[in-house]
Amino acid sequence: QAIQGSVMPRDGTVTRSKIMDAAQTMVLDVGLSGTSVEKVIDEAGVTKSTFFYHFKTKHDLAAALIERYAEDDRHHYSDSMAKAEQLARDPLQQLLIFIGLFIEMTDKLEEPFPGCLYASYCYQSGAISADIMSRINEMMHFWRKRLCEKIDAIVANNPPRIPIENYQVADHMLTTFEGAFILSKIMKEPGLASQQLIQCRNYIELLFTPAP
Repeated sequence: QAIQGSVMPRDGTVTRSKIMDAAQTMVLDVGLSGTSVEKVIDEAGVTKSTFFYHFKTKHDLAAALIERYAEDDRHHYSDSMAKAEQLARDPLQQLLIFIGLFIEMTDKLEEPFPGCLYASYCYQSGAISADIMSRINEMMHFWRKRLCEKIDAIVANNPPRIPIENYQVADHMLTTFEGAFILSKIMKEPGLASQQLIQCRNYIELLFTPAP
């Protein structure tokens, strides 16, 4: 609690986050082209000068959004995989638990997932700078690389039933993760995302479980 009479420090991070939250919600709803600076200012309840204090242009805002989203995504992956590795020693079980954690998250959704910022940007890639698209590409390769490492560890103990390429299995998982949320939003079915992740987990389990 502040001492009476003292001056509280001005922290712009709260206002910056408020602007970014309003902008991200809007981008996921109507796309980047439908998101104007004026609409973000109104939604965030800030002044024009406040907005431009934090972001010089709409492009700067778009870049900041994807940077924050990518960092959250990286931490989400790392935290979920670390938890899976704490719960099991076997690499296959770790990957199945990892997918299960995402299933648990999506099971709690009462409305379709609001969407993926990566996808929203890619739909309008012509209006996005090469630097921003490069950041999205970097994150796709982050997921592929980390999943490939886990798949290699699985193969060492559990030879797959059919010939595979590790990166193709990793890409299949990533495609399911991204596509399930997109389909859930389009079809307005909250449970669709978790159902598809369950199918993905079933595929991984069947792929690496010896035939009876």
